[in-house]
Amino acid sequence: MATESVPIAPALARRAALQRRVRWLVAATIGYNLVEAAAAITAGAVASSTALLGFGLDSLIEVSSAAAVAWQFTSRDPQRREQTTLRIIAVSFFALAGYVAVQAARALAGHGEARPSTVGLALAGCSLLVMPVLSYLQRRAGRELGSRTAVADSKQTLLCTYLSAVLLAGLAVNALFGWSWADPIAALAIAAVAAREGRQAWRGETCCSAPAIGLQPAADDCGCAPGCQCCT
Repeated sequence: MATESVPIAPALARRAALQRRVRWLVAATIGYNLVEAAAAITAGAVASSTALLGFGLDSLIEVSSAAAVAWQFTSRDPQRREQTTLRIIAVSFFALAGYVAVQAARALAGHGEARPSTVGLALAGCSLLVMPVLSYLQRRAGRELGSRTAVADSKQTLLCTYLSAVLLAGLAVNALFGWSWADPIAALAIAAVAAREGRQAWRGETCCSAPAIGLQPAADDCGCAPGCQCCT
């Protein structure tokens, strides 16, 4: 029985709309992370909190990652810049993993004792609400567009959500019980996740490289090609 031919590339108008959406989401991510970085670094310096300082530096890495995605879509042929952009995102992941691991080790070794920070608690709680939304919207648009870089950047934004949860837990536990070891233990787990995501981005294993528009129903609920695990 003949197989019906299904177009893989989305219509040009839809593709242009998705690219604009990704650019707007990238702009929102950059703007939020710049504010977040300034607040976290300032609060971290005031409270001598390594966790807050690390969180602020992570926000700056988020800015560089989002800017790399925006840079890709300024090209008339974004696919030519995709590999370079993925490498930039991967390096950002590796840098984040290394920094978090080092700072966690220092904290476990007893270097520095952070004071409670109300500003840090509020910032972590806000990020825990905002970042999952930005990540979901960017990942959804990236999957439909077939942009591995947009999907990879959305993963980094999601990683910031995990860091927000770790920061919130660490600051809360420190403020309530004085258990300073809880934050670096959780941070080491986040560092491992960041390293894994960096490795996948470096290898181009971000999935969803085929646009969801026009795919046959055999694709999964996320619009991924068979064999991909984009929902996880």
